[in-house]
Amino acid sequence: MNKLTWLALVSLAPAIGADAPVIIQNATILTVTNGTVRGSILLQNGKIAAIGERVTAPEGATVIDGAGKYVMPGIIDCHSHIMADAINEGAVSVSSMVAMTDVLNPEDIAIYRALAGGVTTANILHGSANPIGGKTLVMKLRWGRNAEEMKFAGAMPGIKFALGENPKRRGNAPGGGGAPPNPANLRYPATRMGVEDVIREAFTQAKAYQASWEDYRAKTTRGELAIPPARDLKLEPLVEVLEGKRLVHAHCYRQDEILMLLHAADEFGFKIRTLQHALEAYKVAKEIADRGTGVSTFADWWDYKMEAEDAIPYNAAILTRKGVVVSINSDDPELIRHLDKEAAKAVRYGGLSETEALSLITINPAKQLLIDKQVGSLEVGKDADVLLYDGHPLSNFSKVLKVWIDGREYFDRDQDLAGRPQKQSEKKDLVDKAAAEQRPARQTP
Repeated sequence: MNKLTWLALVSLAPAIGADAPVIIQNATILTVTNGTVRGSILLQNGKIAAIGERVTAPEGATVIDGAGKYVMPGIIDCHSHIMADAINEGAVSVSSMVAMTDVLNPEDIAIYRALAGGVTTANILHGSANPIGGKTLVMKLRWGRNAEEMKFAGAMPGIKFALGENPKRRGNAPGGGGAPPNPANLRYPATRMGVEDVIREAFTQAKAYQASWEDYRAKTTRGELAIPPARDLKLEPLVEVLEGKRLVHAHCYRQDEILMLLHAADEFGFKIRTLQHALEAYKVAKEIADRGTGVSTFADWWDYKMEAEDAIPYNAAILTRKGVVVSINSDDPELIRHLDKEAAKAVRYGGLSETEALSLITINPAKQLLIDKQVGSLEVGKDADVLLYDGHPLSNFSKVLKVWIDGREYFDRDQDLAGRPQKQSEKKDLVDKAAAEQRPARQTP
């Protein structure tokens, strides 16, 4: 994308300031949690102010005729790497000291493209090079704002774990030109056993670190003279996990490694919030459901590496029927643009209802990220993160027309099309046409 096009898109971002109320009338409103309403929805002061068959438009409100159109909550992606200038600190096995907040790029064009696909919130994760990776955070895709303004206020922070192929292969990286591994580049672990050991060892250290601080605080409370423990930036996030202050999102694929991590979490007394990808989760659905752990998976990605060989497109539906909170994620700046269509596949593969399918990209990821009190469904009092479609969102033929975040419009399809620079080929056609009209007509022999 050239600089001119990027600047044109940035100019479409709304100015900071109070927005007039917006009311969408005569629409089909898919609330996700409270059925379907045919009527109106009012967005005011950043919140959903009213939903019903008849809603009075306040003075000065922008009125949109939604006849023949559909309204739904903003889409939430529980696994994304957009706007991150770097995602892997692969030089160490435990990189819990690094944070995605330090490498956010608010000018990443993938933000705008995700908006065009209806995504309003994304969980920005560290990569999967380490058994324990970096700190994560939830963002609202407020295109045109700076990184700080995009952060989801009040959302609990997270941390990325990774199992299996990705973290272990970092420990046995080949040398250049197909040469054997260079001993200088070797990094533990190099096996699945080693991945488990790294996680257990890290939490053993974290528990000792936690105990040392508890002992110090107890002494100071009693008025005793005590020296505080030395701060360890690697262990502090793990103590937050132990204390339920930081959510764990774990990259995984195989049933054996899923069970291993669940058992390790049981042993150390913390919870895995989501199993990311988890393409074999359907094999151990009961064990996942028993712990209240969620699964954020692909709709039908399969066989792109050995760990994905047993993936099936029924994974999301089977897990849903077993009582697991399931979401469909992207992990990709292109796939994020059509998560609505990915969710629709669960209707075809597994027979989920339309509402259950929409839940996979709205209220379910909101529950997994503990932000369901603010977003994920259309309910009075929730954030006005709202989408307007020209048809049913699960249809391949439907398009997002408008996107609001906190009641402020961040994407308008008509405005986008009108603001795009003409393609060079189109310009050439116009030039050729104009030149032809100025040329004298050819004489027919």
